[in-house]
Amino acid sequence: MQLAGQIALITGGSRGIGRATALLFAQEGADIAFCHLNDDTQAETTAAEIRALGRRAMHRSVDVADIAAGKAFAQAVTREFGPIDILFNNAGMNIRKPFPDYTEEDFDRIIGVHLKGMFFMAQAVFPAMLARGKGCIINVASQRALKGAVNSAPYSAAKAGIIGLTRALSWEAAPKGVRVNAIAPGPIVTDLTATMEPADRQAFIDALPIGRFGQPEEIAATALLLAGPQGGFYVGATLSPNGGDVMY
Repeated sequence: MQLAGQIALITGGSRGIGRATALLFAQEGADIAFCHLNDDTQAETTAAEIRALGRRAMHRSVDVADIAAGKAFAQAVTREFGPIDILFNNAGMNIRKPFPDYTEEDFDRIIGVHLKGMFFMAQAVFPAMLARGKGCIINVASQRALKGAVNSAPYSAAKAGIIGLTRALSWEAAPKGVRVNAIAPGPIVTDLTATMEPADRQAFIDALPIGRFGQPEEIAATALLLAGPQGGFYVGATLSPNGGDVMY
């Protein structure tokens, strides 16, 4: 039980990487609060699975780009469960277009969910972590932050910003007992990759040295390493389980 007695807040927790991480954290002893966006049916299924593991679960529909809504959710978690020990900043989306076709609205939405949303969700939990002298924040970036991608310029930019945010915040956080790290997953079997054209998907798989997409559970295992006691020396790091898509 690496996370026994801890409280984890997970954004984008109803499915995919967020769900896998929620279940693994619950197996390791944490109570789980997660948000999603208008995904109540799947969210309740995930919450039931957490409760079946003997842990508390709560969820709420929250647009993480809405700063006030994210802060309100963090406050609700603290009121109901207690102080937040772990923030898994995971919520994400993408709009795929050639670079000239992106609108300001597209750009603002992608940056808002990823970079702005993660920034202010971290800000919502950070002061209480500092006051307690402990805590863990894990920001989910992407291998596209490291190498870019066709038809994903704003997404790649947002994810690169998350790595920069992680490093900058670590300078302030680590001396006070709060560890901040990032995960930059490669292609994972999630709803986001499911929208790829079959030919594009197969070409991507063929180009990967490992010859397959990753599973959400493989990213959850990385999150557990960073959140648990064995990850205590990771500060401002970006771990990238990516199947060889990025080798540097």
